[in-house]
Amino acid sequence: MWIIEALIGLASGIAVGTGFVAFLTVLGIVPRLMQLSHSEHMLRYYEMAVILGVLFGIYLSFGDGPIQMTLPGLMIWGLFHGIFIGMLAAALTEVLNVFPLLFKRIGVEGHLFTLLMALVLGKIAGSLFQWIIFVR
Repeated sequence: MWIIEALIGLASGIAVGTGFVAFLTVLGIVPRLMQLSHSEHMLRYYEMAVILGVLFGIYLSFGDGPIQMTLPGLMIWGLFHGIFIGMLAAALTEVLNVFPLLFKRIGVEGHLFTLLMALVLGKIAGSLFQWIIFVR
């Protein structure tokens, strides 16, 4: 039985890791950040930041002990969260510029609003379904 659980855990880890890499690749967060800040020479630091962030996130998710922080530590932690959310929002905004080009390319530019609203309403419906059915 433990072999099945190990295989499920391995498959889940591979799926999540692949999704994370695809997320970074599709949104192009790191290259866009380097382009905007003119810091292409610091590529290794960006790579290390992503890797250390993933490893620290794994520790926080699966670690047993709580992490004690002082007020300045919490302020720095909050600053990093704000920077991450801001960059994520900017990256998503740039990705939305892809939709008009894609819809024009496949010949459905007249239905842009309808298709975007379907995406938005589908996301809302999926979120509500998850929170109402699984979280409550």
